Amino acid sequence: MDYLFQLAADPAAWVALATLIAMEVVLGIDNLIFISILTNKLPEADRERARRIGISLALIMRLALLGTIAIIVQLTAPVFTAFGHGFSWRDMILIAGGLFLVWKATKEIHHNVDPNPGPDMFDGRAASIGFQAAIAQILVLDLVFSVDSIITAVGMTDHIPIMIIAVVVTVIIMLLAATPLANFIHANPTIVMLALGFLLMIGTALIADGFGVHVPKEYIYAAMAFSAGVEALNMLARTRAKKRAAQRAASGGES
Repeated sequence: MDYLFQLAADPAAWVALATLIAMEVVLGIDNLIFISILTNKLPEADRERARRIGISLALIMRLALLGTIAIIVQLTAPVFTAFGHGFSWRDMILIAGGLFLVWKATKEIHHNVDPNPGPDMFDGRAASIGFQAAIAQILVLDLVFSVDSIITAVGMTDHIPIMIIAVVVTVIIMLLAATPLANFIHANPTIVMLALGFLLMIGTALIADGFGVHVPKEYIYAAMAFSAGVEALNMLARTRAKKRAAQRAASGGES
C-alpha cells in the first residue's frame, strides 16, 4: 500500500501513465479498425455483442500477459537465426499476425471489388462469417497486438500498476469508440476500402518488424492521417455535390 501511495505522489509516474495511455490508444486503433470491419459482416443483432466480447477478451488477455511479464520480456530473446537475423518469439508472433492481417485485408478487398458477389476465391465460402468465427479471428489479432502493446509498456515504465491502469483505460476507450467507429465505417463504403488499406499496410509493417526491419510507427500513422484527411475532403465534396443537386432539383420543380 505504501508503494502505491509513493507512486501516486510521484509526478514522473503520472507523466509515464499519461504517455503510456496515449501510446496504447494509438496502438489500439489498428485493433479497433479490424474489429469494426470484421463485426460489420455479422448480422446487425450480433455486432455490438461481438465487439464487446472481442474487446473484453483483449483486456483479459493483456492483464494475463502482465501477470506473466517476466516471460513476456524474454520473448524478445533470439530463438534461432536465419538470413542473418535472430528471430525471437515476438518476431514470429508479429510475422504470423502480419500475414494474417495481409491475408484478411486482401480477402476483404477482393469481396469489395469483385463485381460478382459469388464464392470467395480464397476459401470457396460465402463472404459472411459466423459469430464464433468472428470472435476467433478477433482473438488472433488481440494476441498479436497485446504482445506488442505489453512489450511497448515494459519499455516505457517498470511499474506494473501504471501498466495495468493504462491497459484498463485504453480498453474502456476502445469499448466506447468501437460502435461509433463501426457504424461510421458501415455507413461510408469508401471508408471500408480505406480501412482495409490501413490493415494491409499495418500487416506489412508487422511482417517487416518481425524480420528486423523496423518501420517507425510515426510514418505509418502519418500516412493513415493523411489518407483519412483526403477521404474526409472527398466525403465533404460528395456531400456538397448532393446538396447542390438537390437544390437544383427543388428549384427546377418549383419553376
